[in-house]
Amino acid sequence: MKILLVSPKTPKTFWSFDHALRFVSKRAAFPPLGLLTVAGMLPEDWELQLRDLNLEPLRDADLDWADYVLTGGMIVHRDSVREIAARCLQRQRTLIGGGPLFTTGHEDFPEIPHFVLGEAEEIMPRVIEHMRRGQLLPVYEAPGFPDIHATPPPRWDLIRLRDYASMCVQFSRGCPFDCEFCDIVVMNGRVPRTKRPEQVVCELEGLRARGWKGSVFIVDDNFIGNRRRVKELLTAMLVWRRRSAPRMTFLTEASINLAADAELMATMVDVGFKRVFLGIETPEESTLEQCHKLQNTKLDLMAAVKRIQNAGLEVMGGFIVGFDGDPKDIFQRQFQFIQRAGVVTAMVGLLTALPKTRLYKRLQREGRLLATTTGNNTEAICNFTPRLDRDDLIAGYRRLMRRLYEPRAYYQRARTFLAEYHNNGPKNHLGRSEVGAFLKAGWLLGLRHHGRRQFWQFVAHTLCTRPRAFAPAITLAIYGHHFRRIAQSL
Repeated sequence: MKILLVSPKTPKTFWSFDHALRFVSKRAAFPPLGLLTVAGMLPEDWELQLRDLNLEPLRDADLDWADYVLTGGMIVHRDSVREIAARCLQRQRTLIGGGPLFTTGHEDFPEIPHFVLGEAEEIMPRVIEHMRRGQLLPVYEAPGFPDIHATPPPRWDLIRLRDYASMCVQFSRGCPFDCEFCDIVVMNGRVPRTKRPEQVVCELEGLRARGWKGSVFIVDDNFIGNRRRVKELLTAMLVWRRRSAPRMTFLTEASINLAADAELMATMVDVGFKRVFLGIETPEESTLEQCHKLQNTKLDLMAAVKRIQNAGLEVMGGFIVGFDGDPKDIFQRQFQFIQRAGVVTAMVGLLTALPKTRLYKRLQREGRLLATTTGNNTEAICNFTPRLDRDDLIAGYRRLMRRLYEPRAYYQRARTFLAEYHNNGPKNHLGRSEVGAFLKAGWLLGLRHHGRRQFWQFVAHTLCTRPRAFAPAITLAIYGHHFRRIAQSL
């Protein structure tokens, strides 16, 4: 059996890093972890090929080779998936769709004949048998949330690691919290399920053995959802690091109550974690209560960010405007918080009603839904009728994003972060790629683009005051270029 796995093209978004990739000579930010994991579930004697449309176009010859085509993605991939479906129909190839895009909205794709909905581990044996017989059903739906101890390692052999800026590994699924606007509990449940520590170490060792020396994104929606299990994992990773000396660093996503566990933060830094994304959302406590983000009301948000930075972790923050309880000055309040906290990478988005979330259902009952979402966190589109004036909300959002990523504000925020940041843990290795990135940054950011003076002032300030943080500082400058381009396009 010949199986073609097709990863859809990601549009230019906040997290696509398109404008930063040229500095590090990479072609895409992340590999398609979901498809690589599904590939590991397929029979070993089947022939597999993967086409990532972020790297290369889909050719007719690719489709003609395949017996079946598998694709999957997020809501942001909707348009690219429709193009894939049209190509499959044209070449008379059977397409199977899976992943978050279809799990919460497969009814929107009548052109796709077959779907795998939910997590695939318990469904795939039946799907495989029906593929062999040529008798696929229209829909296969997971009966629940599977034990992921049986999840196979991703098929890294199907990609060229050097094409990507970062690799991806998953440890857990699910989140113990129940924020009104979040679809994680819809797709993965509220009880975090984890892999065994040795599974994750095996996946990381597989990357190390293939020569990977860069960043690894632990893609859990809440890495610390199960504290006991994550501490077991970190202990196993420490043993592996001491034994194998990998030149990898890690980033992940977590809830802000990470700040309350100094031991956990210290261990993460010892293992090689450098960055963590937190859903901060808003400094307005009443709004946090209204959207049921109660974990963020139990501590001082500013102090929590500072504690995490002091521990040696860069805080990347998610923020939202457009909540029903937002005051008219929310844009200024968000700006002030982000600047004072030194959250350099601040993804601010308009509140979006995602399918099947409690927010979506509430707005539907209230007759306030207007459209489906594009899945782009930083697109200046509101898919429901907000309490604030709609035009004022969108205009205020655009001004906030452009103000945050204007060079003077951005580099000031970076200096605020570096003043708090303790660059602990394994040292950053400066190889050919890192030196090349700095030279390109000096040419493009220091000579050609807007903000040249602020760039060189930032470089000089870092060298004089925090020389050990020079490598992460240059990375922040490069990221800032991408984020600025995205903000300007809004």
